[in-house]
Amino acid sequence: MAISLLQTYRVARYLAGRKLRGVKRYPLVLMLEPLFQCNLACAGCGKIDYPKEILQKRMSVEAALGAVDECGAPMVSIPGGEPLIHREMPQIVAGIVARKKFVYLCTNAILLSKHIDEYQPSPYLTFSVHLDGNRRRHDESVCQEGVYDKAVAAIRLARSKGFRVTVNCTLFNGEDPQEVAEFFDTAMELGVSGITVSPGYSYSHAPRQDVFLGRSASKQLFRDIFSRRRRPSGVRWAFNHSGLFLDFLAGNQTYQCTPWSTPTYNIFGWQRPCYLLSDEGHAPTFKSLMEDTAWDQYGVGRNPRCDNCMAHCGFEGTAVDDAFSHPLKALGVALRGPRVDGPMAPELPFEYAEESRSRNMAAIPVSEIKRAAPRREDEALETESR
Repeated sequence: MAISLLQTYRVARYLAGRKLRGVKRYPLVLMLEPLFQCNLACAGCGKIDYPKEILQKRMSVEAALGAVDECGAPMVSIPGGEPLIHREMPQIVAGIVARKKFVYLCTNAILLSKHIDEYQPSPYLTFSVHLDGNRRRHDESVCQEGVYDKAVAAIRLARSKGFRVTVNCTLFNGEDPQEVAEFFDTAMELGVSGITVSPGYSYSHAPRQDVFLGRSASKQLFRDIFSRRRRPSGVRWAFNHSGLFLDFLAGNQTYQCTPWSTPTYNIFGWQRPCYLLSDEGHAPTFKSLMEDTAWDQYGVGRNPRCDNCMAHCGFEGTAVDDAFSHPLKALGVALRGPRVDGPMAPELPFEYAEESRSRNMAAIPVSEIKRAAPRREDEALETESR
């Protein structure tokens, strides 16, 4: 089972409590970014385009755990950058686990074998290993050869030590549905608990802009992938998602983003409005983020930068809320899987005028950065000690 019964129960109890109290906006997952520095320079990443002095900043243990307490979400995802570069990451993770929050430590796994003994297996801790496909596809995605093999070895090591492991797979332009299906088979054969999957978000500061999928292309790709889920190999895919989110990826649900369901706290503070848009300013407190952010200015049809987004950090919360409100619909999708043929659900209408859309699109900075040269592992080990 991709999501444990303990996590399912605690999250359901949390949701029920918020619903009964009539809370309109509540966090489901805290995106905790303790640093931006990374030991890779991936083609589709928009998180490392900062000057050196920012990349070398680290969030303190006290600040990280304070954000966890202030937010109150039952789940915490720790992306980056590469979290394992942070010297105090074991203390941050231990503090979150002690609070009985479900923490997903996202990593490219290059440094995992060196640091794995600094962590203890727990039902509240999951290593979420970044894998974007088979060896060729993944190494191409991260712009460095040999990373796939390191990640696979790290997954096997973590599994042998009793850790829960998932893989985090981002899909880009040019994916072959058959290859993706075969990769899902391979991931399950590695013994991971589940797969987190999402189309890549088109960061304006990413080194390459030709790797991102449009909305219609994303839906068709997921239909083509899910149509192969009943494979001759007999391998059952387990996804670390709600069934309705997968159905949304396949174009069968019309969902609006709920950015408040996955608030982001990083070295600058509480980021408005979401994990993916980093140039909208920061709130001084979580309360201010939730109450003072102009949420109606963001989402599909509301903001041109949101129109092609189908990322789980924006729409998983919507799908979970829908499942809670319509359990029979959710059960039906869970039993049959995402529909892979027939008409797709209608898109949300544009709420902004075409001239406003053109003006806003022109104001979006498109990176002229050339593809960054991938850094060697020995350079990553040097930055780790800073």
